[in-house]
Amino acid sequence: MSEQRVELRAEQREEQHATAAVGKRIRLAVAQTALTEDPRHVAGLRAAGTQVRQLMREAARAGARLILFPEGAMCAPSKWVMSSLPDTVGPADWSRFEWAVLHEELAAVAKLAGELRLWTVLGSVHPLTPPNRPHNSLYVISDDGTVTSRYDERLLSKTKVSYMYAPGATTVTFDVDGVRFGCLLGMEVHYPELFAEYERQGVDCVLFATTGSPDARDTLFATEAQGLAAMNSLWVAFAAPAPLAPAMPSGLIGPDGTWSARCAPAPAPAVAIADIDDAAAEVEIAVRYARPWRREARSGMYENHRVADPRSEARNAF
Repeated sequence: MSEQRVELRAEQREEQHATAAVGKRIRLAVAQTALTEDPRHVAGLRAAGTQVRQLMREAARAGARLILFPEGAMCAPSKWVMSSLPDTVGPADWSRFEWAVLHEELAAVAKLAGELRLWTVLGSVHPLTPPNRPHNSLYVISDDGTVTSRYDERLLSKTKVSYMYAPGATTVTFDVDGVRFGCLLGMEVHYPELFAEYERQGVDCVLFATTGSPDARDTLFATEAQGLAAMNSLWVAFAAPAPLAPAMPSGLIGPDGTWSARCAPAPAPAVAIADIDDAAAEVEIAVRYARPWRREARSGMYENHRVADPRSEARNAF
């Protein structure tokens, strides 16, 4: 191993420890919302927009700098409603969507985000140029009311990719007050490599938004999110719909895998408020030691310690 490489790794370790010592802090809100599943229903789309804005105001009053909403917070179109085939699931007919109404509601959300100075990450359908299917997306709206980025779900369910959406192609990260966020969506909590990918990109908190499992009693998504937070020493914001709250309320998971805050386990719109605080004593081991060590261990540090020994190579003897 070259001296230059050793020096570079030493500098990286010092920088990681210095960052952890200073600590990053931001107040976060995680929402659970009622589901609107019929995009033909104008009143339902309007109600979804009103609900989102009410929760944004509640989060701002609590001092939040960012709020995460579930997948499809503006509308999570039912595969049955969208199907172009009678009485079965088939290719979605996107002409059934009241796109103009959705755009008006999204514009109102963005305007309020600027007024409240509140970063807003919001699940919605993003139309593409016909005949291409839309993306299933998270809009990242900055505190000046502009859309700064958009995350498109990449690893879709079989129904989604077969009949409904075009998959996305890239990770999305953004920084707020020195804290780096990454976005995931839908069923992507089932794929540990996506969380590890964000960890390698220096993300502090993964924003995961979902509509969850069809079984309202299923806690798997939340359990997996806890495990992945602990495995990667990452904060994970978990946003799911209000109907699933009795089993898995929305909330924030710390890098030690424990919940920092959760909404009430009641099927009603709500927000959980919590601080991402790397200087908090309960996450010190995860942030100050486990996270830098994991990065160091993955950087090739073991190469210089490997040995050439016949007893190492022989695997068929005591």
